[in-house]
Amino acid sequence: MEITNQLLQEFKDRLHISHSSEDDNLKRLLSFSVSAIKSSCGDFNIYGTSETDNRAKELVFERTRYAYNDALEYFQGNFISEITSLGLSLIPEEDETDATI
Repeated sequence: MEITNQLLQEFKDRLHISHSSEDDNLKRLLSFSVSAIKSSCGDFNIYGTSETDNRAKELVFERTRYAYNDALEYFQGNFISEITSLGLSLIPEEDETDATI
């Protein structure tokens, strides 16, 4: 997943990181987090503007923050409710005409 400079800057602003010496590492961590959240919850658009995409981006940022601070092992336990909720909202709805009675 290609992480744009705009997304990187949004993450850096959130963590109050003003230097650029870690940009490559942060992009890598963001990319890993997008993949991990998609794997756990389902597909979303990290650059989308829907409520679900924004919730997914929030989880990506939180997971990246945990990874950046070498505390990734605590992420799942601390965010299980949000992960489950996002996963449920990303389940595709079945077309009623395809439903079997």
